[in-house]
Amino acid sequence: MKKKDKEIEVCEIQCIHEEDVKNVKEQMLEEATVNQLTEFFKVFGDATRIKILHALFQTEMCVCDIAAVLNMNQSAISHQLRVLKAARLVKYRREGKIIYYSLDDNHVMQVLEQGLAHIEHS
Repeated sequence: MKKKDKEIEVCEIQCIHEEDVKNVKEQMLEEATVNQLTEFFKVFGDATRIKILHALFQTEMCVCDIAAVLNMNQSAISHQLRVLKAARLVKYRREGKIIYYSLDDNHVMQVLEQGLAHIEHS
């Protein structure tokens, strides 16, 4: 690499567009909201959880069926479903002895769709 390629480009003065800076600062998210959003996106940082969400994007499923789709054991799936439930990304309903899981709401579907659209666009 050339020396120029390694240099970080920075402004030579402190602030050019003071009004823009002021306006953006006023619109910045609260620290608590930033932290919640960070935790929300961390949940998407696991391949198994993404696969589970994608499966539930297709249809409501029970643990044993999700395990069969992903070729994993049920306890591993249950563990990941607990994480997804805690993040309010999946919900469940009981029918007799069977518990069925589905995406919590359309927002989860939209996050997945937007993520897929973004990587397919790249």
